Amino acid sequence: MEEVADHLENGLQIVFIGFNPSIRSGELGHHYANPRNNFWRILQQSGLTPRLYEAAEDGELLKLGYGFTNIVARPTVGAEDITREEYNAGRELLRGKLEQYRPQIACFVGKGVYTEFSRRSKAEWGFQTAEPVVDGVREFVAPSSSGLVRMPMTEIVGIYRQLYDFIQENG
Repeated sequence: MEEVADHLENGLQIVFIGFNPSIRSGELGHHYANPRNNFWRILQQSGLTPRLYEAAEDGELLKLGYGFTNIVARPTVGAEDITREEYNAGRELLRGKLEQYRPQIACFVGKGVYTEFSRRSKAEWGFQTAEPVVDGVREFVAPSSSGLVRMPMTEIVGIYRQLYDFIQENG
């Protein structure tokens, strides 16, 4: 199965970083393509996008200043299918991408994505206060957008809203 292409360029406000693509995303070639994933609804409800986008439009979000990548490129059924070797390699690749493209904010879609990348044992929701892994790139931890997450949608949207508020205040 094909890897889902990154959407990255210099000067982005936010790069959203997932564990890895779902099987559905791998089949369609677009980020967050599983219909049970709430990612696109969360972006719209939090104010980050002016309308509800579809996964097939993921590349269009570059125009809004948003990019996409994953810590591991290989599509799997779940994050539990990612090997330790894939995480080790992915961590270095992701660090290189963040160093090359230097987004204003690296938004980790799930605490586990952040802890795998940063090698820190825990994280709080929102902007991280610890020294960033990549100098000059602010780190933000958001809940996973998976439909399996038990957190109420209003709470998830509220956390993503912090990103919207930050962008409004800081351009």
